[in-house]
Amino acid sequence: MKLFELFGKRKKDVPPQKESMAGGEESLDMYSGMRVEVTTLDGRLLFVAKLMELHGDQAELHQYSESAISDVEEPLPVKIRGYSDRERKAVSLEGAITPLPQNKWAAAELKVCRIGNDRAFFRLTTNLDATATMFSGLAMGERPCKLLNISVGGASISSEHRYHEGDKFLLKVKLLEDRPESAMYSKVVRVIEKDGGAYEYGCRFLELTEADQEQITRNIFAAQRKKRGSA
Repeated sequence: MKLFELFGKRKKDVPPQKESMAGGEESLDMYSGMRVEVTTLDGRLLFVAKLMELHGDQAELHQYSESAISDVEEPLPVKIRGYSDRERKAVSLEGAITPLPQNKWAAAELKVCRIGNDRAFFRLTTNLDATATMFSGLAMGERPCKLLNISVGGASISSEHRYHEGDKFLLKVKLLEDRPESAMYSKVVRVIEKDGGAYEYGCRFLELTEADQEQITRNIFAAQRKKRGSA
């Protein structure tokens, strides 16, 4: 079955837990360019890439991060999971990949396993020292915080300082000791008051360039690989 056929309108025999998007190749194009996590069928992370050139049940994967595999000669069955910021939906695919030149991969036999609202992909759980710097208002200045988790689109932090929904600050953190510090202009979109006078904040990153997003993706991938290796 072609990939664009699987993105059609919901039919009566489709289980209710599987969300679908309005059908047609136009809808499929909306998923071109999304960042995806490529894993083995048993969940081992292989690399992070951009999903490109979607056509029928085939696509290309333009690799962002270093790969955990080499010398692939036969098509390798994989799971491909990503999140579309434009559609605000996550998609999970299965297929087979083969290497191409210049850190690219051909993906074939793609089929959709799930489309939903889960945006847990790429979210790395951490407990790292960080700082939040506001440049105006009564809360102007740099204050310490803890980075609780991070994805390419946002982060959660904890702080004893009171921020409000809509506040904007520069979030700075070093995800790995041997990597440069990451700095993300962020907006508070969720506030959770905790016991003991602390707060947790859900933040969305703003004004990220393509290069910024790629660098964050690389750092998250490297930190995730290190975390799994030390487990």
